[in-house]
Parts: sequence; structure tokens; C-alpha cells
Amino acid sequence: MITFALKLFAALGCGLIAGVFFAFSTFVMSALARLQTAQGIAAFQSINITVYNPWFMGAFLGTASTCIFLAVSSLLKWQQHGAAYLLVGSLLYLAGTVGVTILFNVPLNDALAVVDPGSADGASLWSRFVPNWTFWNHVRTIAALAAAAVFAISLGDRYL
Repeated sequence: MITFALKLFAALGCGLIAGVFFAFSTFVMSALARLQTAQGIAAFQSINITVYNPWFMGAFLGTASTCIFLAVSSLLKWQQHGAAYLLVGSLLYLAGTVGVTILFNVPLNDALAVVDPGSADGASLWSRFVPNWTFWNHVRTIAALAAAAVFAISLGDRYL
């Protein structure tokens, strides 16, 4: 019963995070890019501050914690039917979503956080930031959605 609950939580968490990232990939970044450069930078700087809240971080890190637990559990029970689904789903989320966030999106966010929105350096950074950040956001969107799908598949098999 606990394994079912953890798989359900992982599927829902991955899907929720995929939805947040999907929104950024499909319209938020486009809307920010349409603003005057200084306004776009200032808006994204504000987003970077407000993203650190209990709701988003709880979903993002709570899902990661669940995936770590399920990955370890799958390795310890590798002979059991369905262990591969748990490992693959967990790795998709941990590497493709959390890993990409840490390695690519956060450093881009950090660089943008210290730039003056009205400066020439800010404009130069913004012109590179939007396509680069969006590309890596697409990657983590796809990874989180794929992880949600794998966990959903694992829920549908009573032997998993």
C-alpha cells in the first residue's frame, strides 16, 4: 500500500512540475520576451525571487525526495516485476528535471539576478538568456512529463 501511495505521489508531483514548466515553455517566456528588455528582466528577476515558496519548493523537492526513495527501493528489489519502471521514472525526474535545473537553469537565473535591467549588459544577457533558458526548460518539461507517464504506467499494473 505504501508503494502505491509513493508511486501515485511521484506521478502527480512529476505531472504538476511538468505543468509548471510547460506553462513557461509555451507562453510565459514568450510573454516576457515581448516586453521591453528592462521590463522582461525585472519581471523574471521577480519570478526568481517568488519561486522560492513552500508550495512550489514542496512539490519540486518533495517529488525529488520521493523519486530518490523509489530509485533506491527499485535497486534493492530489482528482481521484482516493475522495478525498472520505478528506476526509470525516478531517473527521468532526478536527472532530467532536478539535474537540468541545477546545472543549467539556476546558473542562468543567478546571472540574470545580478544584472541591472536597464543596462547594456542586461540587454546583451537577456538576448541570450531567453532562448537558452527556454531550451533547458523544454528539456526539463519533457523529462518531468515522461517521468509522470512512467509512474502512471507503473500504477496501472497490479504487479508493479
